[in-house]
Amino acid sequence: MQKEVNINDLWERITVDSDSKSFEVFFHELNPRLVKFCTMYVQYQQVAEEIVSDVFVKCWMDRAKMRDVQKPETYLFIAVKNHALNYNKRFSSVQLVNLDDHEGGAQLVNSASPEMELEKKELLFHMDQAISSLPRQCSIIFRLIKENGMKYKEVAEILNISPRTVHTQMLRAMKKMTVAMEPYLKKANKQTPDNIDSIVTALLLIWIFMGN
Repeated sequence: MQKEVNINDLWERITVDSDSKSFEVFFHELNPRLVKFCTMYVQYQQVAEEIVSDVFVKCWMDRAKMRDVQKPETYLFIAVKNHALNYNKRFSSVQLVNLDDHEGGAQLVNSASPEMELEKKELLFHMDQAISSLPRQCSIIFRLIKENGMKYKEVAEILNISPRTVHTQMLRAMKKMTVAMEPYLKKANKQTPDNIDSIVTALLLIWIFMGN
């Protein structure tokens, strides 16, 4: 909640006072997540960065016209999504790509040995593959909620669908993720010490099933 208030406060200073310092903070706060989100729609990281940059530039140029925007974070996600879809119409077919970093998952386990670290990375790799193998909208919804920490209502606004649809898609995603990850979790449990394997499995499953 504090983060949302801060973003809204920055937005007000940007649109009302044309405060460039606030815009800089605003940019650094949202840019990484917007770029990561954009890579769910476009194939190349560089293209995603350019799209997000264009959206920020437009926000700054049109800042005086955007004073009535009540949810700037949601507004930017929607703008990035629309720009990415337009890019795909003009230049390429839509293709989901695996994300190189696993910030959300990597924080789940603090491994105590190289072997554990390797097993953790393998689990995260297979988890990322499982997410990317979900139906496109289902995959995007899952990533927005689990990796970006968004609420169902926020995701619904960004994707222009109902919160009920988001809920349904998340249930499907969690069921498919459970089935997809089961063999790898069993393998990890067999290869790790008894006092560690349950922690690895539990933390990964908590990450999958904990809702917002």
